[in-house]
Amino acid sequence: MTDSYNRFRAHPWHGLPVGDDAPENIDAYIEITPFDRVKYEVDKLTGYLRVDRPQKSSALPPCLYGFVPRTYCGDQVAKLTPAAAQGDLDPLDICVLSSQTIDRAEIVMAVRVVGGIQLIDEGEADDKIIAVLASDDIYRDAHDINDLNPGMVDRIVHYFATYKLDPSGAVPNAIDVQMTYGAEHARKVVLASMADYLDEYPSQDRRTGERHERPIINQELAAVKRS
Repeated sequence: MTDSYNRFRAHPWHGLPVGDDAPENIDAYIEITPFDRVKYEVDKLTGYLRVDRPQKSSALPPCLYGFVPRTYCGDQVAKLTPAAAQGDLDPLDICVLSSQTIDRAEIVMAVRVVGGIQLIDEGEADDKIIAVLASDDIYRDAHDINDLNPGMVDRIVHYFATYKLDPSGAVPNAIDVQMTYGAEHARKVVLASMADYLDEYPSQDRRTGERHERPIINQELAAVKRS
């Protein structure tokens, strides 16, 4: 048992930690499960899970899906996707694999980053980090995307390449999958999103109202912010 706790519910994006061992081991907040035919996402103002829209196609999400707390896809993330005009200005998306069925959302998971998908949505960088449940023995040897079943990776890529398709075909697909990448590049994306978050949401002293940057988490993140 810990001696400290949040008296009130923490905002999933701003109030939860990114993880003590980022960028390799991080926390993921799950918004959608593989059983959801409706897309849910956290309301940025209240922190509650809001209904966004029914899934446009008949395909279900192939894995747990959510975001990494205290991340933001801005200029630093966009630099890692040369064809993107900018980041998507949202927290960093994450897909999580687990060997056992997890059928509820609004949960926090400790995960290990193994890779990701470089994706552009209407000109904006919209990376999807791929991770595995850190406590899952089935995935204990998975440390890179090449350690995953290729069929599972293909399924994740196909889902995000087509999940916004208009079933009538009247509207062009705005999604452009650039490539998949391994753990090394994925960690760079996580660090870049952490740096973008510090730039976009500097902390504020509740007593004085003075705004100042949050402490730099580690040397790698400091290097990203200097670039």
